[in-house]
Amino acid sequence: MDSNWTDIGDISDIPMRGARCVKTLHGKIAVFRTAENEVFAIEDHCPHKGGPLSQGIVHGKAVTCPLHNWVISLESGKALGADQGEVRTIPVRNDNGSLSIAAESLMMAAE
Repeated sequence: MDSNWTDIGDISDIPMRGARCVKTLHGKIAVFRTAENEVFAIEDHCPHKGGPLSQGIVHGKAVTCPLHNWVISLESGKALGADQGEVRTIPVRNDNGSLSIAAESLMMAAE
């Protein structure tokens, strides 16, 4: 693993259609696993009222915020439908089940 990536565990640590949080100095990153075993990482707060997206329901390549049902794309971080707003997406790498996120993202999360 090169120094540009930070190990965050194994894909088996994340339930299907679920999420786990990675705590950083700049806040939490939610790492999601879809039903198709795709992995996405976004900031763990809804752009609406700051709800914990990691506790939302994963469907397709989106998550529904548990507070007010906003639907956020895991690919783009943007709110879907009539809602407007977005969260930052974090590059994530899946190397035969071993997951890592871009180290630079950990530094820029507060910006």
